Amino acid sequence: MVDFENDIRNCIDTLERGGTILYPTDTVWGIGCDALNENAIDKVFSIKKRPREKSLIVLLAEAKDILHYVAAPPPDIIDMLDNFAQPTTVIYEHALEFPANAIHEDGSIAIRVTRDPFCKAILKRLRKPLVSTSANFSGAPTPSTFSRIDGQLKKAVDYVVHYRQNDESIASPSRLIHLDDEGNMKIIRG
Repeated sequence: MVDFENDIRNCIDTLERGGTILYPTDTVWGIGCDALNENAIDKVFSIKKRPREKSLIVLLAEAKDILHYVAAPPPDIIDMLDNFAQPTTVIYEHALEFPANAIHEDGSIAIRVTRDPFCKAILKRLRKPLVSTSANFSGAPTPSTFSRIDGQLKKAVDYVVHYRQNDESIASPSRLIHLDDEGNMKIIRG
């Protein structure tokens, strides 16, 4: 647990200074930053060599936090999110509070409420949403474990988390769904 607490402190310090982190999530390893910091988001795009028109995923600690960042979500959204059996990223129309480079050009935002204790600890102490994009260069395969992350990418971020680096469990990206204004769901990636 020593790595866990030290890593949380180092992540918060890095994020508050506008830096980027490489960290384990409830799915795959991710590159992250303060999702409300426009300059930090620019750094993530640059590190990944990702086209700006490809939006990023954002993590929140609690389902109720959706109410701060999405205009007019369905009334049952909290129950819906709490009942997902697997990590699920939801694309919402009408994002609120995020800088322009965090949202898609159509005004939507992709958000996942994490159940991972490490991610929750970061989010609760930071008190802001966290960018979470897979730890690969744009177009390259998503690495399933820390050991498969490109060494150049590891060097490009400001802080690399030690916690769970030796975990060789194969992880998959989250399920991805789109939720429209009427509350209809469409599965994009199952």
